[in-house]
Amino acid sequence: MGVSLEGQKVIMVPYMEAHVPKYHLWMQDPDLLQATGSEPLTLQQEYDMQLSWNQDPLKKTFIVLDKEMIEGKFVHGDPHVEAMVGDVNIYMNDLDDPHLAEIEIMIAEPKSHGKGLGKESVLMMMAYAVQNFGIHVFRAKIGESNGPSRSLFQKLGFEEASYSEIFKEVTLEMPITEQKKEELSRLFNNVVTHT
Repeated sequence: MGVSLEGQKVIMVPYMEAHVPKYHLWMQDPDLLQATGSEPLTLQQEYDMQLSWNQDPLKKTFIVLDKEMIEGKFVHGDPHVEAMVGDVNIYMNDLDDPHLAEIEIMIAEPKSHGKGLGKESVLMMMAYAVQNFGIHVFRAKIGESNGPSRSLFQKLGFEEASYSEIFKEVTLEMPITEQKKEELSRLFNNVVTHT
């Protein structure tokens, strides 16, 4: 069992088998599929994907829990499916630069939109990745029709690096300067790590 990270509004927990049915349900929504650039998977494929996320050293994912929706007290190792609202991921698959990470966020539950959960999750994941993997550049690839995601990353300081006409997506990047590293380090000092 990996770590869980607790911020002000969210708790990010490892992607567990118990999360798969709800995750699979989300990924039946055509709007979410388009926003995330995903293909629909069968339930079995989703279980296989969950396993691969946990075994691939070049990927890290957390399920995002809305702290307001947790029933009872948070227990590390309990999936808390009732509070599941999305996920946040990084991929470190750039062969030329192993310290570059592509980052993604999805807040799938409409009732959890606009509450700052995505912003906090992205910042916590960035802080975690800088500290644990030495990431020095973050990249986000966002479909041109996904205005909310694009806006979130731009507000965080990501800047447009390129646009793909073929994929209809914009690539935003943020280099981690010393100042940004210090900001993320301070943020991470306020995150409770559950092991």
